[in-house]
Amino acid sequence: QVQLMESGGGSVRVGGSLKLSCQASVYSTEKCDMFWYRRVPGKERELVSSMSRFGATNYTDSVQGRFIISRDDFKATTFLEMNSLKLEDTAMYYCAAGGTRWYCPALGPGTQVTVSS
Repeated sequence: QVQLMESGGGSVRVGGSLKLSCQASVYSTEKCDMFWYRRVPGKERELVSSMSRFGATNYTDSVQGRFIISRDDFKATTFLEMNSLKLEDTAMYYCAAGGTRWYCPALGPGTQVTVSS
């Protein structure tokens, strides 16, 4: 199966920006749908954004207008650009792949994003 590795997390002040990357290996994610999830301890995992293999995007309401998902299939990398970060964006962020291809289902180990005032 495809393997995913997130990077780009870190600590940032309220209003700041971060850009997460999700590097795929073993197989290309060109034929996969890509997702960004986040989880806060004690809460359910939340789907933040998705981008289909056809380029269609979706965002959860709380990040609409602030986050941008994109992908570079040539580099097998998916991005999540996060702007105007808020305290409530603090979470572990996970990249995931899905779709009908047998190798697509995958979840990365996550990268921590901490927003402070």
